[in-house]
Amino acid sequence: MTRINTNVSSLTAQKTLARTNSQLQQALTRLSTGLRINSGKDDPAGLIASEALRSDISSVQKAITNSERANQIIATAESALGQVAGLLNDIRGLVTEAANTGALSDDQIAANQLQVDSSLEALNRIAQTTNFQGRRILDGSFDFNITAGTGYTTVNDLEIQQANLGTTGSVSIDVDITAAAAKAEITNASGSYTAASTVLDFGAGYSLHSESTDAEIDIAIDSTSSVTDVETTYADLGGGAASASFNSGNGMLTITLDNDAAGGPAADGSTVAAVAAAINGLSLTGVEAYAVDGSADFALSGDNTAASGRNTGVEDSTLTVTARTDGPDYNNVTVEFTAVNGQGATPSASYDSDSRTITIEIDDGAASETALADIESAIEGLVDGASAQMFDVDVSSGTNSEGRTTINGGSSYSDASVTGDTSYSGGGVLLDDLVLEVAGLKGTEVFTFEQGALISDLVSAINLVSDATGVEASQSDGELTLNSVEYGSDAFASVKVISEGSSGTFESGLSGTREIGSDVTATVNGYTALGDGNKLSITTSTLAMSVTVDDGSDTNVAFTIDGGGALFQIGPDVVSNQQVRLGIQSVNSASLGGASGRLYQLGSGQDAALAADPTTAAAIIEEVITEVASLRGRLGAFQRTTLETNIASLTDTMENLTAAESSIRDADFAAETAALTRSQVLVQSGISVLSIANQNPQNILALLR
Repeated sequence: MTRINTNVSSLTAQKTLARTNSQLQQALTRLSTGLRINSGKDDPAGLIASEALRSDISSVQKAITNSERANQIIATAESALGQVAGLLNDIRGLVTEAANTGALSDDQIAANQLQVDSSLEALNRIAQTTNFQGRRILDGSFDFNITAGTGYTTVNDLEIQQANLGTTGSVSIDVDITAAAAKAEITNASGSYTAASTVLDFGAGYSLHSESTDAEIDIAIDSTSSVTDVETTYADLGGGAASASFNSGNGMLTITLDNDAAGGPAADGSTVAAVAAAINGLSLTGVEAYAVDGSADFALSGDNTAASGRNTGVEDSTLTVTARTDGPDYNNVTVEFTAVNGQGATPSASYDSDSRTITIEIDDGAASETALADIESAIEGLVDGASAQMFDVDVSSGTNSEGRTTINGGSSYSDASVTGDTSYSGGGVLLDDLVLEVAGLKGTEVFTFEQGALISDLVSAINLVSDATGVEASQSDGELTLNSVEYGSDAFASVKVISEGSSGTFESGLSGTREIGSDVTATVNGYTALGDGNKLSITTSTLAMSVTVDDGSDTNVAFTIDGGGALFQIGPDVVSNQQVRLGIQSVNSASLGGASGRLYQLGSGQDAALAADPTTAAAIIEEVITEVASLRGRLGAFQRTTLETNIASLTDTMENLTAAESSIRDADFAAETAALTRSQVLVQSGISVLSIANQNPQNILALLR
């Protein structure tokens, strides 16, 4: 159909040319901007994704910047701490030199002290002036704020390295100690040494005797009994009778013997059998009375005389033998009493060194009881010369009205017991020569002791070098104890007997040859803490801290961290788990130190100045050097394991995010140039076609000719 009013071909060419022009314009825009998406209409979904990625990229870039700045702050602090460490090492050398008082004059030591003072001033200046962008780093401004709670007085040192305080800005810390730290301990109480005093308890308990005969009643009391004392009274019981009572409140066993109406001894007195029956009738646990000989009568009376044939009785027969000089000869001695018919009033004594037994022979006859002074003389006469004064015999009770001993018959005393006198300050003596090696955490020392050496001598010798061995000694009630100076599983005490005489039993009495201490066991907010002596530490994603409690303390501790610290935003999102709050304590001379003291104490006029106490000064400076080195190591670890790895990780993240955003938004130049060429060709073609279409109506003129 041939038309002239409507040029459909032209309209079609125009439409196609317009679309081609739009495509050409889009290709030109993308090629000129380099972006595939230049407006929302280009790709609405792609634009949303791209904008989210651009937001992530921006926050990651700032997180990288934050981490780099934090790294710069830590590097500044570490550099200053390096100078502090150099000053501390100088002070350490000066302290060691000043301890050489045999070679250095007072003036030279004073010169060293001036250098120490100067170093302390320089150290304090570094602590006050080290800053980054106007913020001081080492003056304690970046330390955590602590509010003490229960048990906090037992804390010697607290260091919060890192803490996540969350949105509340504070966190409560509960330290639950389940087992206290302990020292290594080795004991020796084998009988290799005893007190120099020996107490002899005759028989099993108390004895009552008849002076005129060999008759005796023995009241045997063993360790299970609650009887602690025995007393005798008398009353008119009607002849031959006796009674007994027991007071459980004070442990007193009271025996009442027969007396006449006038208050004097009854003519027939109380029989032995009656007394035994009265006591046994009480049915006391661990108490038994029995007659040693026959049915002799006796009575107790303060006015009794030898002529009456009556004994005043004995309530406590205890003989104490005390050595006047040191030495092992009369320790662990067994004492036996032997009744000898016809011995007479003068006893005899002998000592068998092989069996270590003293034998005292007393008279077995009724008419000649043995006096206390005679027993003393017999014992003191065992050896000649100065050794004759070896024993001092004291009997505080057990005499009758005539001053005679209550020892008679002797048969109930053959198994007298021997116990040590714990009041003896020396703690006993060695039984034979001893060569001993003592080792601990700090070193080893060999000691040589001769037979007869006091246990207190061992204690003094070991403690004299405890700073070099790490082992200290003590003695109590004749027991030697060796402990490590330090607490914890790293500390140990070792005892090795190099040689010992044949009579010695020191080695066999040791509780062990090598023992180690134990670390404190605790949990912190439910997490198991790592113990190291009295120090416990914990490292989690939200808390890194260490706390040192009093030696051997098992007191639970509570406190609150309520702010402080240096807060670093090292993640792209402003949330607590993408932040790090680091604690940097002050490094001035008043803050640095440990259990031995603070650094300022090394200054002139202080108690750890070089001329006053170089030993303490050395201990303090060692602790401070360790403390500063630990701080430097912690900051270095934070730089390397937290900041640098965080920067590397964020850089990778940014690269991936950028690539993702680019794939969505950036233009593909290869595709766009191809589209441009195509669009250019189509535009030119469209224009040519439109020109042809516009010429079509002119062809109608041919029909009119």
